[in-house]
Amino acid sequence: MTTHLLGIRHHGPGSARAVATRLAELAPDVVLIEGPPEADRLAGLAAGEDLRPPVALLAYAADDVSRAAFWPFAVFSPEWQALRYATAAGVPVRFCDLPAAHRFTPGEESAPPRTDPLAELAAAGGYDDPERWWDDFVESRRGGESPFEVIEEAMTALREGERPDDPHEQRREAYMRSVLRKTRKEGFQRIAVVCGAWHVPALADPLPPATRDQSVLKGLPKRKVVCTWVPWTHGRLAVTTGYGAGVRSPGWYHHLFTTTEDVTTRWLTAVAGVLREEDLPVSTAHVIEAVRLADTLAALRGRSSAGLAEVDAATRAVLCSGDDVQADLVTRRMVVGELLGAVPESVPQAPLAADLTATARRLRLKREPVARELDLDLRTPGGLDRSRLLHRLLVLDIRWGAPETSSIRGKGTFRETWTLCWEPGFEVDLVAAAAHGTTVPAAAAAVVRETVAAAPPLAGITAAVENCLLADLGDALPEVLTALDSRAAADADVAHLMAALPPLARATRYGDVRGTETARLREVADRILARVCTGLPPAVHGVDEEAAERFCDLVDEVHEAADLLGDTARERWLTALTRLAARPVLPPLLAGRIVRLLHDADLLDSAEVELRLGRALTAGVPPADGAAFVEGFFAGGALLLVHDERMLRVVDGWLGAIPPEVFPEVLPLLRRTFGAFAGPEKRAIGERAAALSAGSAPAGRTADDFVDADRGAQVLPVFATLLGGAAR
Repeated sequence: MTTHLLGIRHHGPGSARAVATRLAELAPDVVLIEGPPEADRLAGLAAGEDLRPPVALLAYAADDVSRAAFWPFAVFSPEWQALRYATAAGVPVRFCDLPAAHRFTPGEESAPPRTDPLAELAAAGGYDDPERWWDDFVESRRGGESPFEVIEEAMTALREGERPDDPHEQRREAYMRSVLRKTRKEGFQRIAVVCGAWHVPALADPLPPATRDQSVLKGLPKRKVVCTWVPWTHGRLAVTTGYGAGVRSPGWYHHLFTTTEDVTTRWLTAVAGVLREEDLPVSTAHVIEAVRLADTLAALRGRSSAGLAEVDAATRAVLCSGDDVQADLVTRRMVVGELLGAVPESVPQAPLAADLTATARRLRLKREPVARELDLDLRTPGGLDRSRLLHRLLVLDIRWGAPETSSIRGKGTFRETWTLCWEPGFEVDLVAAAAHGTTVPAAAAAVVRETVAAAPPLAGITAAVENCLLADLGDALPEVLTALDSRAAADADVAHLMAALPPLARATRYGDVRGTETARLREVADRILARVCTGLPPAVHGVDEEAAERFCDLVDEVHEAADLLGDTARERWLTALTRLAARPVLPPLLAGRIVRLLHDADLLDSAEVELRLGRALTAGVPPADGAAFVEGFFAGGALLLVHDERMLRVVDGWLGAIPPEVFPEVLPLLRRTFGAFAGPEKRAIGERAAALSAGSAPAGRTADDFVDADRGAQVLPVFATLLGGAAR
């Protein structure tokens, strides 16, 4: 009876290649792999071609989905190669790590970080980068002696005399040894164990007494655990995601493992292809020079072949011309990579996840890890169904699609634009959402009902109404409308009513687009608008600056909402604004905003606006109040200052009359106002203001009277030298 310990680095192509070679030589009759034992029944699926890495084992507690963990596998993961060997050879394969049933308990979800053993070995070898050391001695090796004996010797030396004080690691290794003992008792003669290199010394003979390991494992609490395969991505294998066993370059490692010859040339050719897709000028000559540079750097550094450091340097210097943005693109697209794995339909799934898979297939929505834009025409059945699915997922907080806000909330009715990007973590979200229902529509409707039952603010209920209509959750809509009606009738806060109205107004237009009856919704919206029009004047009386800013935003939102509700609602709202603008005491910021809205609605002509602006900017009004009025008025854009000279003169005169000692106090408000204007608007205002200044010169004087001839003459010799001629 022999046991072979194959110490590996998770997700290392050199380790994966060595494991595949070693297993073929040993021909074991059983293979043990570091991983959750609950996944033993899923191991056989690795034999099929439909399970394509990168994939991950997902385990979660049946009674609490938040207790979940992933065990990822790439094609270059040694564990995956061990799985493939065992299933292809018909050899029993088992996972031997601490069960997830024990891990999903308080104190067992994660272990504190320990000193990196690779860093110690790298330092002993004169390397300051452990990844570079491992890459030189293991990952980039091809052929030669098996590394496992050397790895075992090195790890034994590192762990010599160590008494691990991490209870989690002690339990893991105690369980691994218990599985090894059990396997031996079952009569297997040639046992291969594939585990992290750090654990090899703990599994080497002679094993400690079984009673010692039993005492370590005694009394561990258990939870019922569900396990399945889910798709994964190279990006999620990267160490930058926070994954403890992550690597810096999954895409590069994939290339190392799957490419047998001309590794550097093929890699840099692929890099050139990525850059060309972005319309960047990269020629064949660039690739040739980059390959030469990478090989030269490897030779200078004493390496047998170019590694990632060399090809990265060649990429940056030759293919990207030193441009960091282009180099970052290559890192994201190639070095890390965007590959998404796949799992077969036979893999067990929660009913909700299965429903989403079937619906997405019917609607031809591909799960891709790369963000892509999707335009939907809601007049077509396919576009409408895709929109409903994506909105239902948003209700479930599964953000496969991010809607463009303007396409959802604007006045356009028949077009939506989404950005789709699938994240592997959504698999856990689907499991969690399954507690609400077995299908996406049922689960989304249940979430809406639960939200309304929790008695949220009025704006929360109106948002739920909007969600019901966008996601076509007709079953939940009557309950939500009833809650809305009763809550709106009881809420006397005008700010709450104003915040609640815009979602309702947007929702009323869905009757035309989505075929939903919204008559009752319109009635509620009209009643809320009437109460807003009545309650707004007393609500804004005497408010402070912060409250005035908040009411300005609410007034803008209600103004847009009134447009959506139709001519009658718009007329009622504008009448209320007209009465409000006539009040003598009104916060200057809000007063300026209302005057601008009335002017844009052709209810105040330019002469009246100039008069009101002049009153707000007179010498008797504090400059800060005048600046607030200007901010509120011009928040809608600067075209009035460009086209109305009289208004520009009023503002220009007021600015010139501000006392110097007061100007620093007003400046932040002015910068906030004028800084928001577009560049062309600023230039046009500057030109018009300059013309005003020139036009204000005393009678009888011309522009030449303002030129300093002596100072101008001083620059003429310099110009003459530059132009190669004599000064005139």
